[in-house]
Amino acid sequence: MQKLNVIKVGGQIVEEPETLADLLSRFARMEGLKVLVHGGGRSATKIAAQLGIESQMVGGRRITDAETLKVVTMVYGGLVNKNIVAKLQALGVNALGLTGADLGYMTSDKRPVKDIDYGFVGDVKTVDSSVIAKLIADGVVPVLAPLTHDGKGNMLNTNADTIAAEAAKALSSHFEVTLTYCFEKKGVLLNPDDDDSVISEITKEDFRKYVEDGTVAGGMIPKLENAFDAISKGVSKVVITKATELGNNSGTVIL
Repeated sequence: MQKLNVIKVGGQIVEEPETLADLLSRFARMEGLKVLVHGGGRSATKIAAQLGIESQMVGGRRITDAETLKVVTMVYGGLVNKNIVAKLQALGVNALGLTGADLGYMTSDKRPVKDIDYGFVGDVKTVDSSVIAKLIADGVVPVLAPLTHDGKGNMLNTNADTIAAEAAKALSSHFEVTLTYCFEKKGVLLNPDDDDSVISEITKEDFRKYVEDGTVAGGMIPKLENAFDAISKGVSKVVITKATELGNNSGTVIL
């Protein structure tokens, strides 16, 4: 089985020219088959404000009403995605930008209303991995935006971490997949105040202990839960690292 790297980068990295240039040059230098998944939340918030649309966030997640859906579709599927694709083409990477609606590769159900109405937010239902695998086999590097569709003509805003995990899980039937989450720290830290206290490997047992003693808390808990879920469903390795360390074999490896 050929190896495939699925790299997820947050909006704060792709929205600053310097960090984006560094990330894309590192990504371009990575050998072998690869997929890039990106966010873009800050750009969406900024452009929504310029259009007089107020952004509502609950627990770090965007409430996507009908007007906000128009903005995120424009920003994620257009501005951010095509900017990345153009820059990768300039680096000799044959990139193709996709939302879940393109080639129908990822469908979602609109999230049901429970305590909070998130609006037009999608929970992933199906992934057509064969269509993406065929593109990759043809030498294309997919660049996936955090948007899906419901199969009935509607776009849905979908968390980029989830897109990366679902794509990686589905593609693991075609490739030996390593999923890498790039964020602002060098990995999972033993001491949050010491950027060099990276935990090199975490097993499920370690994870339980770290949550109990408070080493792992906040937004890192769902990130690691997603990582273990991905491994249980066929992904061979998950890495959490800093974007500036991409390609350096550093960070935290989830086993």
